[in-house]
Amino acid sequence: MASIFARIVKGDLPCHKILEDERYFSFLAIHAIKPGHTLAIPKKEIDDIFDVEDELLAGLMLFSKKVAGAVRKAFPCKKVALMVYGLEVPHAHVHLVPVHGVPGELNFSNARSASDKELSAAAEKIRAYLN
Repeated sequence: MASIFARIVKGDLPCHKILEDERYFSFLAIHAIKPGHTLAIPKKEIDDIFDVEDELLAGLMLFSKKVAGAVRKAFPCKKVALMVYGLEVPHAHVHLVPVHGVPGELNFSNARSASDKELSAAAEKIRAYLN
Protein backbone atom coordinates (compact mmCIF):
# COMPACT_ATOMS: atom_id res chain seq x y z
CA MET A 1 0.00 0.00 0.00
CA ALA A 2 1.26 3.45 -0.87
CA SER A 3 2.45 5.67 1.96
CA ILE A 4 0.59 8.85 2.80
CA PHE A 5 3.43 10.80 1.14
CA ALA A 6 3.14 8.79 -2.09
CA ARG A 7 -0.59 9.53 -2.07
CA ILE A 8 0.16 13.26 -1.59
CA VAL A 9 2.60 13.24 -4.53
CA LYS A 10 -0.02 11.49 -6.67
CA GLY A 11 -2.58 14.13 -5.78
CA ASP A 12 -4.87 11.70 -3.95
CA LEU A 13 -4.46 13.64 -0.68
CA PRO A 14 -4.29 17.42 -0.26
CA CYS A 15 -1.20 19.27 0.95
CA HIS A 16 0.28 22.74 1.03
CA LYS A 17 2.87 22.22 -1.69
CA ILE A 18 6.00 24.33 -1.62
CA LEU A 19 8.05 23.04 -4.56
CA GLU A 20 8.03 20.11 -6.95
CA ASP A 21 10.22 18.88 -9.76
CA GLU A 22 10.43 15.58 -11.63
CA ARG A 23 12.16 13.75 -8.74
CA TYR A 24 11.32 15.62 -5.52
CA PHE A 25 8.39 17.18 -3.69
CA SER A 26 8.12 19.49 -0.67
CA PHE A 27 5.13 20.49 1.42
CA LEU A 28 4.31 21.91 4.82
CA ALA A 29 4.16 19.58 7.80
CA ILE A 30 0.62 19.45 9.17
CA HIS A 31 1.98 18.78 12.68
CA ALA A 32 4.63 21.47 12.72
CA ILE A 33 7.28 22.01 15.35
CA LYS A 34 7.47 25.65 14.22
CA PRO A 35 5.65 27.72 11.59
CA GLY A 36 7.35 27.08 8.26
CA HIS A 37 8.22 23.44 9.13
CA THR A 38 8.51 21.85 5.71
CA LEU A 39 9.07 18.29 4.50
CA ALA A 40 11.13 17.36 1.45
CA ILE A 41 10.86 13.91 -0.10
CA PRO A 42 11.98 11.96 -3.14
CA LYS A 43 8.95 11.08 -5.23
CA LYS A 44 10.23 7.51 -5.41
CA GLU A 45 8.83 5.67 -2.42
CA ILE A 46 11.72 4.29 -0.36
CA ASP A 47 11.25 3.69 3.38
CA ASP A 48 14.70 4.34 4.86
CA ILE A 49 16.71 7.42 3.91
CA PHE A 50 19.89 5.32 3.90
CA ASP A 51 18.39 2.99 1.28
CA VAL A 52 17.97 5.89 -1.17
CA GLU A 53 20.42 5.60 -4.07
CA ASP A 54 23.41 7.95 -3.75
CA GLU A 55 22.49 10.18 -6.69
CA LEU A 56 18.87 10.54 -5.57
CA LEU A 57 19.94 11.26 -1.97
CA ALA A 58 22.44 13.91 -3.11
CA GLY A 59 19.72 15.48 -5.24
CA LEU A 60 17.36 15.51 -2.25
CA MET A 61 19.92 17.52 -0.30
CA LEU A 62 20.25 20.06 -3.12
CA PHE A 63 16.47 20.29 -3.47
CA SER A 64 16.19 20.72 0.33
CA LYS A 65 18.83 23.46 0.24
CA LYS A 66 16.72 25.46 -2.22
CA VAL A 67 13.57 25.00 -0.12
CA ALA A 68 15.44 25.83 3.11
CA GLY A 69 16.63 29.12 1.60
CA ALA A 70 13.03 30.14 0.98
CA VAL A 71 11.94 28.96 4.45
CA ARG A 72 14.70 31.05 6.04
CA LYS A 73 13.58 34.18 4.19
CA ALA A 74 9.88 33.60 4.85
CA PHE A 75 10.40 32.79 8.54
CA PRO A 76 13.50 34.72 9.64
CA CYS A 77 15.58 32.50 11.91
CA LYS A 78 19.14 31.75 12.95
CA LYS A 79 19.24 28.58 10.80
CA VAL A 80 16.99 26.06 9.13
CA ALA A 81 17.56 22.73 10.85
CA LEU A 82 17.52 19.58 8.77
CA MET A 83 16.33 16.48 10.61
CA VAL A 84 15.85 12.91 9.52
CA TYR A 85 13.60 10.93 11.81
CA GLY A 86 11.37 8.93 9.53
CA LEU A 87 9.51 6.60 11.86
CA GLU A 88 6.01 7.96 11.42
CA VAL A 89 5.76 7.58 7.62
CA PRO A 90 7.54 4.78 5.70
CA HIS A 91 8.78 7.13 2.97
CA ALA A 92 12.22 8.76 3.14
CA HIS A 93 11.93 12.44 4.06
CA VAL A 94 13.72 15.32 5.70
CA HIS A 95 12.28 17.94 8.02
CA LEU A 96 13.30 21.57 7.42
CA VAL A 97 12.56 23.58 10.55
CA PRO A 98 13.36 27.27 11.16
CA VAL A 99 15.24 27.51 14.49
CA HIS A 100 16.59 30.23 16.72
CA GLY A 101 19.06 28.27 18.85
CA VAL A 102 16.74 27.73 21.81
CA PRO A 103 17.47 24.44 23.64
CA GLY A 104 14.73 21.88 23.08
CA GLU A 105 13.04 23.66 20.19
CA LEU A 106 13.43 20.63 17.89
CA ASN A 107 11.16 18.41 19.92
CA PHE A 108 8.28 16.65 18.18
CA SER A 109 6.29 16.80 21.40
CA ASN A 110 6.10 20.57 20.74
CA ALA A 111 4.44 20.00 17.35
CA ARG A 112 0.97 21.39 16.88
CA SER A 113 -1.62 21.15 14.16
CA ALA A 114 -2.06 24.37 12.22
CA SER A 115 -5.29 25.45 10.60
CA ASP A 116 -5.71 25.26 6.86
CA LYS A 117 -5.69 29.07 6.78
CA GLU A 118 -2.35 29.21 8.67
CA LEU A 119 -0.83 26.56 6.41
CA SER A 120 -2.03 28.32 3.25
CA ALA A 121 -0.51 31.61 4.41
CA ALA A 122 2.79 29.93 5.35
CA ALA A 123 3.02 28.06 2.03
CA GLU A 124 2.34 31.24 0.07
CA LYS A 125 4.98 33.10 2.07
CA ILE A 126 7.65 30.44 1.40
CA ARG A 127 6.78 30.03 -2.29
CA ALA A 128 7.19 33.81 -2.76
CA TYR A 129 10.92 33.37 -2.07
CA LEU A 130 11.41 30.55 -4.57
CA ASN A 131 11.09 32.76 -7.64
